[in-house]
Amino acid sequence: MTSVKIMCPVNPSEDPDKVAAAILSIFPDAELELGDKGFTGDATLDRFSKLIRKQKILDATRGVMLKNLRGNKTWVNLNKQVATVGKVSFADKNPVLGAIEVCIEDDCIEGLIDTVAPVTVDGEEVRI
Repeated sequence: MTSVKIMCPVNPSEDPDKVAAAILSIFPDAELELGDKGFTGDATLDRFSKLIRKQKILDATRGVMLKNLRGNKTWVNLNKQVATVGKVSFADKNPVLGAIEVCIEDDCIEGLIDTVAPVTVDGEEVRI
């Protein structure tokens, strides 16, 4: 079973509705709750997976997911500002405004990574 947890801070200078819209542009099915520290929620990777294919960033995504692999979990940090226009961009380690943190857990995490961000050759997906 796949679990996708989203966490995203909302800074005093930010409009919570705009931050939620940024998250929902990448994860439209996310069930978000606004707490003291920002948004938390659950989602699926359906739209995220489609966006990385459309943007042709499968190799970058795969690299980030494999680099952050720990046991049956991996994570990615997404740039909030870029997400406002419905694009995926990986955030630096400590971005000024914070990032959309996505923690992905699966019993077969490597298989999930192969599905979400498959191996490519010359930019084309390779079915294993």
